Amino acid sequence: MERKIPPPLSLALDILRTRQGWTQKELAAATGIPANLLSDYERGRKTLTRERLESLLEAMGLQPSGALRAAMRFLQDEEIREPDPPDPESRQIEVVAADSGRLMADVTRSLMELWTSRGQALEARQQARSLWEGLKRRDPEQRRLLVEKVAKLRNWALSELLCEESIKAAGDSADRALDLADLALRVAEVIPGDEPWRQRVQGYAWAHVGNARRVKGDLPSADEAFGRFQKLWSAGAIGDPSLLNEARVLGLEAVLRRVQTRFAEARDLLDRALAVDKGYETKYLLITQAKLLEEMDDFSGAVAALQKAAPIIESEGDMRFILLLRQNLAVSLCSLGRYGQAGELLPEIEALAVKVGNDLDELRVRWLKGRLAVGLGQWDEAARIFFSVREGLVSRGITYDSTLVSLELAIVYLEGGRLEEVKNLVRQMVSVFQSQGIHREALAALMIFRDAAERKTVTSDLARSLIRYFRRVQGNPDLKFEAM
Repeated sequence: MERKIPPPLSLALDILRTRQGWTQKELAAATGIPANLLSDYERGRKTLTRERLESLLEAMGLQPSGALRAAMRFLQDEEIREPDPPDPESRQIEVVAADSGRLMADVTRSLMELWTSRGQALEARQQARSLWEGLKRRDPEQRRLLVEKVAKLRNWALSELLCEESIKAAGDSADRALDLADLALRVAEVIPGDEPWRQRVQGYAWAHVGNARRVKGDLPSADEAFGRFQKLWSAGAIGDPSLLNEARVLGLEAVLRRVQTRFAEARDLLDRALAVDKGYETKYLLITQAKLLEEMDDFSGAVAALQKAAPIIESEGDMRFILLLRQNLAVSLCSLGRYGQAGELLPEIEALAVKVGNDLDELRVRWLKGRLAVGLGQWDEAARIFFSVREGLVSRGITYDSTLVSLELAIVYLEGGRLEEVKNLVRQMVSVFQSQGIHREALAALMIFRDAAERKTVTSDLARSLIRYFRRVQGNPDLKFEAM
């Protein structure tokens, strides 16, 4: 029987939609195109033109040319190569290429090569997406019961996809992220196959369980999960045909080590992750590296990492990620005193925040404006901005960020000789900490600042030392404050 190959544009839509975290229903609502027609496009039952594909990508906030290049990077795997596609497939490539231009020819060829060389893996992943569409309507307990009872759910690619869904959920709900990672682990525990392969898949799932536990704030439990990851991942290495994303799991462990202030381990893990990365984790790894260097007070290194990530992020056209990049870069430039360069980024940051941001992004834009006002010596304006940002963060229960902006506000007050306002501010900070049961060591550090304010010995240098401390203590509650 002749093998049915999904049309390349259809396959590109399927992959890019999934990578962006959009369901067919969500894309249908955004575009007015019925969900069943979108399904027909992806399965090749209806012809998907390049123009229609580009409009769908734009609806998901992607720049078409950059997104197609990203799809190509995601699909390529230099370690596994097969001969050129058979003649009928080659002819199909050339037909599509004639309509789509050189870029689409490259993307199309990559799609076809993937189908030829890794068809079984792609089939498993496509099946996993279909299985997840059915599972996602169930509650967590029902999902777990179905995994125990339904044989087709014992699919390694479903475990992999659930890990991906856990990562996506982490930004909105730590509980949901953990539910999904736990389900991924349960699927991994019941999949068929040779023991080394099963160990590898289980190790992959354990890394995502650890990540979700970290997001939830349970660092000892996260540490234990990554210990299991290390053992299973290593034990199963011989059974993995390079299907699972090693760069991803090494990067996740690096984030935990950064949060634990185990900086040397975090750097080593990031170096290893970048060495094995095939291109589709690079931006995440470089942003993680920049955050690590920032916490090590190496702001020049952080800027360099972000600048290295910029061409990748810009080419993919994900506006949300471009906003994150620009915000982080501007903050690091301010930390270096390069306020002019940071200010040049502000108009684009403001425009992106309006287009794709949320209310927290709006607060972060104002926070940046406050820092720029400091750089210009506009102390009253900086104080006004920092005060409003602090109020917004406190009202949302974002305690540690509100502490950081409060300390920046305290520095502004101190530079203006406004000691009484510093005293009032730090009393409010202590009250917030006590009401929310913040870690003992963090509260003790804040008490040092309060006592210094009451004794009129408080300095801007002490406030800056506390800023460095509070950047680290949230993920490491046993960390003691030492003036730096």
